[in-house]
Amino acid sequence: MEYFFNEEQLMIRELAKKIADEKIAPIAIKYDEEGIFPGDIVEILAASDLCGVYISEEYGGLGGGILEMALVVEQLSRACGGIALSFAGTGLGAFPIILFGNDTQKKKYLPDIASGKKLAAFGLTEANAGSDAAGIQTTAVSDGDSYVLNGTKQWITNGGEADVYTIIACTNRAKGARGFSAFIVEKGTPGFTFGKKENKMGIRASCTRELVFDNCRIPAGNILSREGMGFIVAMKTLDRTRPGVAAQALGIAQGAFEHALKYSRERVQFGQAISSFQAIQHMLADMAIQIEASRCMIYQTCRHIDGGAKNISKEAAMCKVLASDTAMKVTTDAVQIMGGYGYMKEYPVEKMMRDAKITQIYEGTNQIQRNVIALELIKELSGKGV
Repeated sequence: MEYFFNEEQLMIRELAKKIADEKIAPIAIKYDEEGIFPGDIVEILAASDLCGVYISEEYGGLGGGILEMALVVEQLSRACGGIALSFAGTGLGAFPIILFGNDTQKKKYLPDIASGKKLAAFGLTEANAGSDAAGIQTTAVSDGDSYVLNGTKQWITNGGEADVYTIIACTNRAKGARGFSAFIVEKGTPGFTFGKKENKMGIRASCTRELVFDNCRIPAGNILSREGMGFIVAMKTLDRTRPGVAAQALGIAQGAFEHALKYSRERVQFGQAISSFQAIQHMLADMAIQIEASRCMIYQTCRHIDGGAKNISKEAAMCKVLASDTAMKVTTDAVQIMGGYGYMKEYPVEKMMRDAKITQIYEGTNQIQRNVIALELIKELSGKGV
C-alpha cells in the first residue's frame, strides 16, 4: 500500500532496508547462535546517521519522530529482530530524556546517542516487578547533592553494552507509585555493575543483563523531571516506544513471510510448486492480510503520536498487541509452509519464530495491553456520559 511518506522518510526506510539486506541478513544466524552483540552494525547505523532519526536537530538528530524510528526498526527486524534491538533498545532508554530531560541533560546525553557514539537502556523491570511495575524495590535515597541507589533491575535490553541508563527507583515508599522517581545513571559509576549475560530463547544477538546498584551515588542533577514523577516518566515513555516493539514484530513477520513465499514457489511436490495448492495459498493470503493490517495500524499510530495526540495509551497498546500476535502467527505458519526445512537452524524462519515470541511479552505483556485497551474504552464511554 502507499503510505505517502515524504522524501526523507523514504530515504530512511530504503537506507535501513539496504543495511538489513546487505549487512545484517548474512550474519543473523551466526550472531544468533553465538550470542554476538552487533557492535559492528551499530557502527554502520551511526555512519549512516540513522541512530538519531527520532531525536531533534537541536540535539544532533534528524528531527524525526516515532514514525521514523518505526521505519528503521521494521526494516532492520526483517533481517534480525535481535540485532535491531541495539537500535530500538537505545530508543527506549533515550525517550525518558527526550520527554522529561531538562536542557542541560539533553545537551549532555542526546548528541552522543544521536551520533551512535553511545547506546542507551531503560531500567524498570525487576525480579518481582514485571507486569506489576508498581512493585519495584530499587531505592534512591537523597543524600546532600546526591542520590544513593540500591537494588537490581532484571532483563535489561542493552544491559552492559549501553553507556546511558534511565532507571526508575523508589524515593518515597509511603506514596506508592507516586513515590517513584527517574534517574540517569552512567556506565562506570562506582557501585553500578552488571549481572551475567542472559541465555535467551530468541533475540540472542541482543544483550540482556541484570543491573546491580550497590550504594551507587549519582548527582542530584541526574533526576528526570522531579521526585515522584518516575511512574509517569515510565508510562509516558512506554506509550511512545510500544509502536517500536510493534514495528519490530512487523519486521520479523515480514521477513518470515518473504522466506515462506519464496520457498513456496521453489518447493515442488506431486509435480508442482506447493504455491499452487489452495491450502498453502490460504495460509499465504492470511499472512499477508495480517501483516498489512498491522502495518496500517502501526504507521497510523505513529502519525497520531507525532501529530501531538495527548492520550495515546490505547492506540500504542493496540498496535503492539496486533503486530506481536501477527508475528507469532506468521512465523509459525512460515515454519509450517517450509516443513522440515523451516525447522532447521540453517534456515532463518525458525529463528524468526523464536524472536517473535518476546514481542508478546516485553514492554507490557499482551494480556496487560488488553487490560489497558479495555480500561481506556470504558473511560471514553464514561466520558461521553453513557
